[in-house]
This record gives sequence, C-alpha cells and structure tokens, in this order.
Amino acid sequence: MKVVLLERVENLGAIGDVVSVKDGFARNFLLPRDKARRATSANLKAFEVERAAIEARNEKNKAEAQKIADKIDGQTYVMIRQAGETGLLYGSVAARDVAEAVQAEGGKVERSQIVLHLPIKSLGVHDVPVRLHAEVSAAVKINVARSLDEAERQARGEDVIRQQFDDEREAAEQAAKDMIAGGAGQQDGLGSEA
Repeated sequence: MKVVLLERVENLGAIGDVVSVKDGFARNFLLPRDKARRATSANLKAFEVERAAIEARNEKNKAEAQKIADKIDGQTYVMIRQAGETGLLYGSVAARDVAEAVQAEGGKVERSQIVLHLPIKSLGVHDVPVRLHAEVSAAVKINVARSLDEAERQARGEDVIRQQFDDEREAAEQAAKDMIAGGAGQQDGLGSEA
C-alpha cells in the first residue's frame, strides 16, 4: 500500500514522502496513529494544502518532546524487586514498569515510548532508551535492587552480587582457618588405641 507520511517515521521516511509499505503495517500502525494517509490523488492534494499546518504541528510536538527529554535524560530511577542470590529477578522489569517509574517522578512518558526490546531480568543499573518523538530521544537509568541500601551501593558502581560472593567466600575461608587453629579435625595420640 502506498501512503504519504504525515510525520517522520524511523527507517521509512520524512514528512511528505510517499512510500510503499505492507498493508498490515499501514492499517494497524500508520493510519490509526495519524502518521500517514493513503496516497490517493485526493489525499495528496489535501496534504499539499495542509502541509504547512502539519509541519507546524510536528515542530510543536518536537519542541514539547525536547522539553521532556531535557528533564528526564540521564535521570536514574530506583526499582526495588525481589531477586535470588545470583541476582536474577523473580519477575522482570518491563516497559510499563519503567514508564510508571518515570511518571511517578513527574516525567511525561507513555509505555509505547520506552524502547525495551527484552525485559530486565537481573539486578544492576540498566540504560533504557526513551523515544519521545521521531526526532527526539533520551536515555534513563533503571537501578534494579533488592533494597534502597543496595541501590545506593549499585549507584556508586559497586557490583553487589560479586561483593556478596566475595564476602561469603572470605567468611568460609575464615571459618576454615578458625577450625584448623582450634584443632578441629586433629586427633590426639595418633596411632595409639584407647
């Protein structure tokens, strides 16, 4: 299906471009979201008449998106989740969760603007891109932790899972040294029968 684009669409074209797309993409995405119109002669004429208004509306939307991007770009949002000892979450953090965290802090983003191809399934600080407009993007950091204390440690750059394993290993080594120093495992009177 041939359509005329009413706004810039990534990997497709800019405003006013007539492009050929699959029917389903046009019917399910471009047309319902007012990103394009069918490229009929009547629609092309109507587009040319409305072109200045469409471009002005696009610039206004872009400016609003830029204001939001300036506010949220580089911000860190903490999400407390339950996780196992290896750092894998019992659930996951999806785009909806990221959008809710940003909205809770006053950012105006929708779930569809969060570019998260796979859900987050581990503890740590994760970079998440946010596409606010076809020409405006931002990036936020999602700090997924089991507690606020752990989130603060992760924000400082500490690998809490590795630190946990190192602490456990040191404790086990110390316990082994204490057992040996205390005589554990040694027999009195070796070779003699009681």
